[in-house]
Amino acid sequence: MKVALVVPGGVDPSGEHRVIPALLALLFRLSSRHEVHVFALHQQDRPATWQLAGARIHNIGRGRTRLRAVRAISAEHAVRAFQLVHSIWSASPGLVAVAAGRLLRIPTAVHLTGGEVVALPAIGFGGRQTWKGRVREQLILRMATAITATSFPMVRAVEALGMAASRLPLGVDLCAWPPRVPVPRDSSAPARLIHVGSLNRVKDQPTLLRALAELLRSGVEFELDVVGEDTLGGEVQAFAAQLGLAERVRFHGFLTQRELRPLLESAHLMILSSRHEAGPYVLLEAAVVGVPTVGTAVGHIAEWAPQAAVSVPVADWSALATAIRQVLGDDDLRLRIAHAAQERALAEDADHTAACFEALYGRLTGTSPPMNLRVGS
Repeated sequence: MKVALVVPGGVDPSGEHRVIPALLALLFRLSSRHEVHVFALHQQDRPATWQLAGARIHNIGRGRTRLRAVRAISAEHAVRAFQLVHSIWSASPGLVAVAAGRLLRIPTAVHLTGGEVVALPAIGFGGRQTWKGRVREQLILRMATAITATSFPMVRAVEALGMAASRLPLGVDLCAWPPRVPVPRDSSAPARLIHVGSLNRVKDQPTLLRALAELLRSGVEFELDVVGEDTLGGEVQAFAAQLGLAERVRFHGFLTQRELRPLLESAHLMILSSRHEAGPYVLLEAAVVGVPTVGTAVGHIAEWAPQAAVSVPVADWSALATAIRQVLGDDDLRLRIAHAAQERALAEDADHTAACFEALYGRLTGTSPPMNLRVGS
């Protein structure tokens, strides 16, 4: 099968920087069985092509990007026909996918894994903030042959718009990110906490820092590693200092997967404070290495709680502090949550993701899905 995959980016030729691990894992698996062409809208400013994870990457670049992307898909279709166009994310990738699908008269699949069908005007986030965004997303989802979404909260958001979607999480590549058994914590040493996510309004680090300030006031000893690109010009770091947390919080900026792994393995808890998540993928990565998550009730955190994660209301720093304190104070509880989370993450790994997408491709194109996509077995 020849597949056109449309993405905003995440496929840098380095394979390490400016990449999306879940996307690379999917490409590696699909490309082992099919001819996969990835049309990246904004990976680089100028048009270019390269090979990555077995797929052919077509970077579209700036300037009439969506129109040129549809033309690029059409040109490659003329060389040898695509059977299907698939977008990861809706918004511009989804619009390109459904337009190309209609033009070429082939099926289209749209996978929702961001903020496409939400609106959070207080922080300027979401695909449905404006009337143009609402019309665009409605058009994309109505035109798509099939809709999938990373978590049940995203599925319910699509259903609220009067359409159907299937849950299909983006799993972890266990070959590149092998499992580690959850490890007991030495309660005589400070708790090691970790937060992974870009410093931005959606991740809501102020709620995280207020919760940690409350922990400090209540006598809980901890250290926090924050990993992620700073998009707020030092605002979060300044707030941490204002709350008296400067000596307990380390800001690492962006780290590659190889650099992140030892930090994550040394942690006792992943703390997430997001106002919205489709996943998040890092919860799955943490679960695979035996680290449970305490966070706000979004995405996987909401659907895994209470057995495999601990969730609290969005923006409720007091509840977040209480939940962290409870889990740190009961290591049997922390380990039970860690084992349950790991079991879920291993069951829905990257092989599972690829097999589900390939089965979807088979249904949409009328071909038989493969029997097994288990990599490394």
